[in-house]
Amino acid sequence: MREKNRKTVLLTGVTGYVGGRLLPILESKGYVVRCMSRRPLNLSTSAGSNTETVVADVLDQESLDQALDGVETAFYLIHSMGEDDDFEQMDRRAAENFARACSRKGVKQIVYLGGLGNSTHQLSKHLRSRQEIGDILRTSKATVLEFRASIIIGSGSLSFEMIRALVERLPIMICPKWVQVLAQPIAVEDVLAYLVEALELPEAESCIFEIGGPDQISYGEIMKRYARQRRLWRFMIPIPLLTPYLSSLWLGLVTPLYSRVGRKLVDSLRNPTLVSNDRADQHFSVRPRTADEAIARALVNEDKELAETRWSDAFSSSGQQKSWGGARFGSRMVDSRTRTVNASAPMAFKPIRRIGGQTGWYYGDWLWKIRGFLDLLVGGVGVRRGRRDPDHLQVGDALDFWRVEQFQDNKRLYLAAEMKVPGRAWLEFEVTEEDGQSTVRQTAIFDPVGLSGLLYWYALYPLHQFVFHGMLRNLCQAIEVPGAGDPGGSPDAV
Repeated sequence: MREKNRKTVLLTGVTGYVGGRLLPILESKGYVVRCMSRRPLNLSTSAGSNTETVVADVLDQESLDQALDGVETAFYLIHSMGEDDDFEQMDRRAAENFARACSRKGVKQIVYLGGLGNSTHQLSKHLRSRQEIGDILRTSKATVLEFRASIIIGSGSLSFEMIRALVERLPIMICPKWVQVLAQPIAVEDVLAYLVEALELPEAESCIFEIGGPDQISYGEIMKRYARQRRLWRFMIPIPLLTPYLSSLWLGLVTPLYSRVGRKLVDSLRNPTLVSNDRADQHFSVRPRTADEAIARALVNEDKELAETRWSDAFSSSGQQKSWGGARFGSRMVDSRTRTVNASAPMAFKPIRRIGGQTGWYYGDWLWKIRGFLDLLVGGVGVRRGRRDPDHLQVGDALDFWRVEQFQDNKRLYLAAEMKVPGRAWLEFEVTEEDGQSTVRQTAIFDPVGLSGLLYWYALYPLHQFVFHGMLRNLCQAIEVPGAGDPGGSPDAV
């Protein structure tokens, strides 16, 4: 571990989108990281063994002293945009408390991520607040490095998720004037690179760095580029009438998950968010990706996992929400359920290892056969392939109309669908053991393409409830009482 990385770094906003992704990078580079949170229990799965967690709240002046004790650099990645109250007032009070505490504790450097926008124009409340926070932090005795960014593109970012929701759901979009306002989108990986480099920047004075990718494009153009990469046809009709406020109300109807935070964000889209100088290029080695590269990388990252963190993980953004059609993560619809059985992990995983083929799917085999027959009619693989071996699996094996994509014996089976569907589908089984009992998690994941994909998911969702519930129930019966599972059970057995 390099000696220069032994400085103590305080990371705020670690349950949020940028903070959650910054944490493992700082840990990997050997920094001594202290995470500050109102609810540190939520960091137990993300923080490394050498990372310290402290309970503190920026709205509680006294709690900040312990969090900042011995800290050289503090990342300020906090906002209150998801709160019902006046977020400007809350953010102002929080920043004032933090600035005073940094001065008291001798913090040398504050790194802050804010928003682009020409301060001489009439900025939205959101952008005005973001820039005011930087001004307040500069009242402290610490050197303040403020980064101002436009739209951040990455799997899980609020801006990207809103683009995704609109493009995926609406074949025809009514586009008000603000959709043509220019922005300078930047990939989340490039934002993180700037933040990390700031730790070693030999700057003696506070400074504002405007950061963005090389493309100056409108929000509408970003939606078109996303649609092209998803191979979706979208027709955009420009109109001059719809104001940002009316648009935000409409957004709440189309994408209700983002309504509370999204309305504040949409209001800021009337302001161009462009880089006005090359100061960041002069001081940092980061050369940001293009918008197309950022979108492609965001989609690839979601193929590796649902997402490392999401903007809605932050408590200020109200967290993930459950809907009638299951939970939504990015473009994916997720139906996940668990049961606990009195068995070791190897015993619990044994029926999972034998699923498909002659064993069947533990519930409604006749429904699976009908689905396979329909797949054959449209040129798919159907269920005729069966499986290579009745008791053993390996990555790459065909399993009826699934393919084994990942396999960890006694732990995890991850199947990718090869049937014809308007999107992509996966089925996952996981087993975890604790105190002689095992928890079996069964998860169905669907990545719909366009409106047809969404209609497909919602049309079959009631049937999926019967099938997935019965499958997990019978699977767990087969674990606890070998032979008790009923692979061919009928729907009325639920």
